[in-house]
Amino acid sequence: MAEIKGRPDPIRVTEAAARRIKELVAREGRPNLKLRLAVAGGGCSGFRYEFSLDDRSFPDDVLVRKDGAEVAIDGLSLMYLLGAELDFVDDLTGAYFRVSNPNATSSCGCGNSFAI
Repeated sequence: MAEIKGRPDPIRVTEAAARRIKELVAREGRPNLKLRLAVAGGGCSGFRYEFSLDDRSFPDDVLVRKDGAEVAIDGLSLMYLLGAELDFVDDLTGAYFRVSNPNATSSCGCGNSFAI
């Protein structure tokens, strides 16, 4: 797993997202967990974001740390996520992770699917 030292993080993780990741990890009682953010084919716009808690590490993973929270992104997904922001939103429509992705040319109404 690579950490990019001396360079800006490839994605930005907000304080709200970091706080929520730490809450989820604490609830699981396994401190070695991290949020895995991946891009997969499918969804109504062509690609979709996938979120999971994971304790595995793969050679092409890039790890982004924020306030004690960790986000792992595989190398293939990273090329679709460069410059994106991971946030956690808790409002009247629900509580969810939101990716603001400057590489997306369009997205669906729910925000979990996008096109490039």
